[in-house]
Formats: sequence, structure tokens, C-alpha cells
Amino acid sequence: MKPILQLYRGYANEEELIVMGHVFRRTYDYDFQKKNFKNATSIINQFRIKTIKNFDVYLKCGNQEIHTKTLDDGYFKFCIPLEKETPFGWVEYEVSIKHRTETITEKGSFIRPHKGKLGIISDIDDTFLISHTGNFFRKIYVLLFKNVNDRKVFKGVVPHYQALSSAGRNNKEEENAFFYVSSSEWNLYRFIVKFTKIHHLPRAVILLKDIKRGIPDFFMSGRGNHDHKFDKIKHVLEFYPNLKYILLGDDSQHDPILYERICKIFPVTVKAVYIRQTGKHKKKATKTIMKNLENLEVSVCYYKDSSEAIMHSKSIGLIS
Repeated sequence: MKPILQLYRGYANEEELIVMGHVFRRTYDYDFQKKNFKNATSIINQFRIKTIKNFDVYLKCGNQEIHTKTLDDGYFKFCIPLEKETPFGWVEYEVSIKHRTETITEKGSFIRPHKGKLGIISDIDDTFLISHTGNFFRKIYVLLFKNVNDRKVFKGVVPHYQALSSAGRNNKEEENAFFYVSSSEWNLYRFIVKFTKIHHLPRAVILLKDIKRGIPDFFMSGRGNHDHKFDKIKHVLEFYPNLKYILLGDDSQHDPILYERICKIFPVTVKAVYIRQTGKHKKKATKTIMKNLENLEVSVCYYKDSSEAIMHSKSIGLIS
């Protein structure tokens, strides 16, 4: 059976390029148009994939071809020195694998942000994608029986995110560095890409949790330890140390706690923290954290409706 190569959006700074992907022995097509039980089957099948470990992978970078091998879960990651003449913006890259006498090649893209001042890091579930993570059964129902066209984005999110993407930019071709960091697994990558395209959300690097390879894992999707999220956000801030960051999350899980930890470690780097209220009432613990962040001179907004977040961003001069 021919192996399957899946690439993810990568990112680069002045000195280093990072691109990643998976090599699968078996995957199932995800038909984004399917309804009800067909959509449920499609989603569950994303957790029935088979990966290939220690498989040869080749990255074409400039005039050289760089070789690595997949990890035990089929994941590969190239962290390599960047050539100085690499252009800014979204840049295409090429990865290939070999199967018998055939070479299988896929093209992906990475961002090398134009010189700027802002980086935006957003959670996904219940921050811009309505997911009901606070209600396990409702969350599973929506994931299984609502296809990508039926899933909803919170009102006002799109204009807010688009404004943040272009904040401080005079050239329409230039965008601020945008990252979507989630406790969802790589299994749902294609769904997230499709959803963000449908709703015209900013094109972003997507950083997800280690891939799952079994149906029981589906029911644990997005749950468990959230330290990977902290690690990925910390890595982004270290990778682009000269940017000021906007962190967007919600109060359904651990975003306020994670963002507080980040702000304590990077006391001059985080400019603002936005937390969406997902229940009927604001959570006392979240309010305490937000007050503490204000003491660290981080601008905070704990909001129910995105219109409040937009007004806040205007009031602190983030967007016009």
C-alpha cells in the first residue's frame, strides 16, 4: 500500500525554518459535505489512521535536499538553518518520500513574517469555533453530527481577527504572525483548515496535540493534560522574541491559567489577554487571574460578546 504524506503549515524567523508533517500507512478521506451519520463515520475514521515510524523523508530547501526520518508516531519535523535570501510572507516548501520506484511529493507553505510588532496566538474550541467543550456529550454530538459547513463561529470573531491580522500594517499583502494553538489532535487538522477558510479567518500556523491512532482516543480528543499548549505558546514567544503578543482564549478549560503562566515568564512580551466567557456567569477564578494580569501591566478583556473585545482592542490602540 502506498504511503500518504501530510504536510502542515510551517514558520521561520531570521535564522531558522521549522516545517512538519506525518507519514501514514492508511488514512480515510474526510468528506466535508457529509451529513449526520456519514459525517460521524468520517470524523471517527480520522482517528483510525495508521502511521509509519522511522520512514525516510526529504525536504527540498533551496538547492539542497535534507533527509530525516519519522518518529514513532509517524510525525516528522525539520528544524534547519534558514538561508538569508528567503523571502518574507507565505513561502512554498516541498517534501517528498519514496515508495519502491516512485517519489511522492507534496507542497506546503511556511510563514516568514514581515518585520512587524505583533504576534497573535488564539485557542480554537470555544474561542472562535463553537464547540461546547464544557459539556462532554454535547461536544461529542456536535463533532460527530455537524459537518464543517454546519459548525458555527462566534459572532464578531471574524472582523476582530481580521483587524488584528492587519493591525499596524499599511501593505495589504503583509500580515501579522497568527497562530492557532489547540488541545485538539493533528487528526483534526484538515477540518480546522477548512473551517477557517470557510469563515475567512486569518491564515495561521496551526499547532495541535500529538496524533491519536484509535477509536477510544476519539472520545478523549481535546481532553487530558494541556501542558503541550503551554509548551507550544512558550516556544512561539521564544522563536519570535521581538514581537508583542495578543493571547486569545476562553474560560471553558485551562486558557486563563496557561496564559497567566506565560505572562509571568514573559513579563514584557504579552501586550493583551482576551478570554471569552462561555457560561452564563463569569468565573471567579478567571476574574482573579485577569486582575493579577492587570497588576503585571497586561491589558485584559474578559468578554461575553466579541463586540466587547473589538471595543477593547480599539481603546488600547491595537486596531483602528
